[in-house]
Amino acid sequence: MTSPSAPVVATGYPWPIETTRLDNGLRVVVSEDRTAPVVCVNLWYDVGSRHEPVGQTGFAHLFEHLMFEGSQHVAKTEHMRLVQGNGGSLNATTNPDRTNYFETMPAEHLELALWLEADRMGGLVPALTQETLDNQREVVKNERRQRYENVPYGDAWLRLLALLYPEGHPYHHATIGSMEDLNAASLETFKAFHQQYYAPNNAVLTVAGDASPAEVFALAEKYFGLLEPVASIPPAPSAHLPGPATSPVRETVTAAVPAPRLYLSHRTHQFGTAGYDAITVLAAVLGNGRGSRLYQRLADGARIAQPDYIGSYGVDLAHAPAPLIITATAKDGVSVETLEEGLSEVIASLVTEPVTPEELSRAKALLTTAWWRQVSTVGGRADTLSRYATQFGDAAAAGYRLPQWLAVTADDVTEAAAYALKPESRVTLTYLPESNGESA
Repeated sequence: MTSPSAPVVATGYPWPIETTRLDNGLRVVVSEDRTAPVVCVNLWYDVGSRHEPVGQTGFAHLFEHLMFEGSQHVAKTEHMRLVQGNGGSLNATTNPDRTNYFETMPAEHLELALWLEADRMGGLVPALTQETLDNQREVVKNERRQRYENVPYGDAWLRLLALLYPEGHPYHHATIGSMEDLNAASLETFKAFHQQYYAPNNAVLTVAGDASPAEVFALAEKYFGLLEPVASIPPAPSAHLPGPATSPVRETVTAAVPAPRLYLSHRTHQFGTAGYDAITVLAAVLGNGRGSRLYQRLADGARIAQPDYIGSYGVDLAHAPAPLIITATAKDGVSVETLEEGLSEVIASLVTEPVTPEELSRAKALLTTAWWRQVSTVGGRADTLSRYATQFGDAAAAGYRLPQWLAVTADDVTEAAAYALKPESRVTLTYLPESNGESA
C-alpha cells in the first residue's frame, strides 16, 4: 500500500479527503464526516458501454444486474438481504463511461459492506451459472420494454446517441445494448468480460461518512488486498471527435405519443473542461425552470410549448464532446414546425442577446443548489469523489467544479453558444403522433 495522502480540503468540498493505493492497484478514497453514524461504500469500475467491443453491447449494464445474483461466498439475493437487513440501502447504475455499486450503511456495518463488495469483485465468476445469466438476460429485455419501447418518447436517448455519434464511435450505442448481442453471447464470453474489467486496478473504492481513513485503509487491505490485478486491461476504443458536427441531421418518428415533441441536440465539449463548464451554465440559462429563456418565451410568452415539458440539459460524458439536449412538447393545436421555429429563435438569442446579469446570477444559484444537494449526503459525496478519482485521477478535483461554474462569465456563455449551437451542427429528433394506425 502506498503512503496515504495528506488530507485535502477544497472550496467546493469542505470535508477532508485522503487517498491511498493498494499494491494491486485499487485506489481508495476516504472522506471522514462524524456528523452522523452512517457510511457510504461506493465502487466505480472504469467500464461502461463505451468499452464494449463489437458484438458485446449491453454487457456492462447486464453485469450491473449479475453482480447482485451471488458470488463465491454470498448466495443468490444474499447481498441485498444482508445490506437491507442491517439497516442499509444499495443500488448500482451504468452509463457510457462507468459502472458504480454502492451501499449506505450504519457505520457499525462498514466491514460487512466492504467484504460484500470484495467478494463480488473477486468471486463473481466462480458463482456465475447459465441459469443466472439466462434469468438476468430476460430481466434486461423486460427493462428495455418498460423503459424504452413501451413508453411515449422512451427511445429518444437511444436514437439521439446514434445520431450524435458516428457508427463505430464508443458513444454510438446506449448502455441497454443490443438484445441480439446479449442473446448470442455464451456464458464463457460473459465470464471473460468480467475478468477483463472488474479488477482492483480498474476500480476506485470510496468511503464517505463516519469512518477514519486509517480504519478504511486497513479494511480495504484486509478484504481487497489479496485480489489479483489484471495484467492488461483492454482500453476503450478511441472516442476522439473534433467537436461539433459539421452538417445537420434529422430523424422523424411517428409513434404512439400524445403530442408532437422535439429534441434538438449538439455535441459540445467534454465534461470537466472549461468549455463544458460554460455549456453547463448555458443550459441553466436556456432551459432550467420557469425563469429560463425557453420557459419565459415559449411556454409563458408565445404559449406554444407545454410548461411541464420544456427544458435543456447537458449529459456529462467525459471522453468525447458531450451533448446538450434541448426539448419541448407542443401545446394542443401547435404545429411541430411552429415549435421548432420558436426553439431555434430562442437558441439563436444566446448569441445575439447577451446573457443578462440577472440570468447569470439565477443560473449560478441553481447550479450551486444542485451541487450542495449532491454532496450533502454521504452517498452523493462518495459517488462524486469516485467520479473525479476515476475520470481525472484526483478525487480532490471535485472541489473545483463549483468554483469553475461560478467563474463563468456572460461572454463565456455567448462564446459557447456561438461555438456549439450552430444550426449546421444540430441533431433534430421529431416525434409525431401516429395517425391511421401508422408508426415508424
